[in-house]
Amino acid sequence: MRPVHLALAVVVAAVWGVNFTVIEIGLDHFPPLLFSALRFFAAALPAVFFVGRPKVAWKWIVAVGLVLGVAKFGLLFVGMDAGMPAGLSSLVLQIQAVFTAAVAFAVLGERPTRIRVLGMAIALAGIAVAAVDEGTTGPLGAFALIVAAAACWGVSNVLTRKAAPPDALNFMVWVSTVPVLPLLALSLLVEGPTRDYDALRALDWQGAGTVVYVAWVTTVFGFGAWGLLLRRYPASTVAPFSLLVPVFGMSSAALFLGESVSGLRWCAAALLVGGVALASVTRGRREVVHPVDGAASPVAVGRS
Repeated sequence: MRPVHLALAVVVAAVWGVNFTVIEIGLDHFPPLLFSALRFFAAALPAVFFVGRPKVAWKWIVAVGLVLGVAKFGLLFVGMDAGMPAGLSSLVLQIQAVFTAAVAFAVLGERPTRIRVLGMAIALAGIAVAAVDEGTTGPLGAFALIVAAAACWGVSNVLTRKAAPPDALNFMVWVSTVPVLPLLALSLLVEGPTRDYDALRALDWQGAGTVVYVAWVTTVFGFGAWGLLLRRYPASTVAPFSLLVPVFGMSSAALFLGESVSGLRWCAAALLVGGVALASVTRGRREVVHPVDGAASPVAVGRS
């Protein structure tokens, strides 16, 4: 990999890692479901007018939009709003690789190798350690919401695998059009029109900046740069850089939000990142990487 592209891969991982800190800041300005709706609205417009027509069937765009956009991001934002730390959220979400493999086995019949099973077991041990740490310092309910978000992410990865989009940025921009109205409806129903109206009326530059970051920097720039790298290099070369995301996520949360990182949390990070790295190993297969706001999950597909 050329030095400029190596630097770009690290920058994208940093952008996705810092994204969790920005979400935490944004949640001080917006209710979680409204914030998520604004994030997708800003990601879709005006980009949808520049990426061209959808390159996959609408059924896949709608399915991924609902599972990823409404379920995964809704649970993520609500979980973080309920007290899940930004740094730990960036780490726990990496368990999506285990859910992806499990769903792919159940739905697609893709049998994991022994090495991948070992990696998933190590990653699950990391989640158990993180749960113990969170149980002594924070709400386990919020932790469970992030795990549920990771499960939804795993389902969306398999749906994306079936859709096989030829252009990741085009696909993500069109997917971003789907969750806006459902999330707005849920926000009005759950969070209430008064709370939403007050948040929009009090909008300041910091609040607007968080929406711009999570939508344009994380999605438009992140996906564009990641897609460029995937067009130039094998996915097996690009995918490992996604493992830097929780490193940047935990570091930025500690730096900007003052989040402490306990010894147990570092242990959980080592187990989870190491396990995901091992679970991502494939032999004799081509990997398709689906990066979504903070990580990339390698999903192996046959050469056919």
